[in-house]
Amino acid sequence: MRLDLSLYLITDRGLCADHGLVETVAAAVRGGVTIVQLRDKHASDAELIDQVRRLKAALAGSGVPLIINDRLEVARESGADGLHIGQDDGDVEEARRVLGPDAILGLSVQTREQLARLDPSALDYLGLGPVFATPSKHDHAKPLGFEGLAALVAASPLLSVAIGGLKAEHVRPTRDAGAHGLAVISAICGQPDPQAAARAFFTT
Repeated sequence: MRLDLSLYLITDRGLCADHGLVETVAAAVRGGVTIVQLRDKHASDAELIDQVRRLKAALAGSGVPLIINDRLEVARESGADGLHIGQDDGDVEEARRVLGPDAILGLSVQTREQLARLDPSALDYLGLGPVFATPSKHDHAKPLGFEGLAALVAASPLLSVAIGGLKAEHVRPTRDAGAHGLAVISAICGQPDPQAAARAFFTT
């Protein structure tokens, strides 16, 4: 499965409530989303596995991979396409061993020190940020801004997607910083028309 980080959607169950999770994701993919991460800190493993199966059915034929946030066992049991973990959410090498060589594996990175410690051979991409402060994560690191993002991208040995308060108007400065794409939550999940919201990232 081709890894295209151009527009990376991270789900939020609350923000998706108006349209429902599956329809929000399906509409966003019709608008151009290239990769989806299922993120739900409060759902049980069983609930997440059910969500994965419904989302995979909706994504069938699209070529868009479905990644699980943090939950290694869910990624393994559900047939998802991969896993994304944070600095404190598990071991990269263990995740690669469990999921196998074909799974997509991503890691969140906030600092040059974290970059220096990682093993790029076990990973497929990095999530770099936050670029801006964001209400979706209250304990995030100090925002990088685009200058800080560019410094991290320049030091990164892997494909990178920028995250943190990004909207359609940030496509150009994110690309100028060297990132391969933008990861967003509320810019799509919280919008009245998720398809149009996704499409705006390609037309602004």
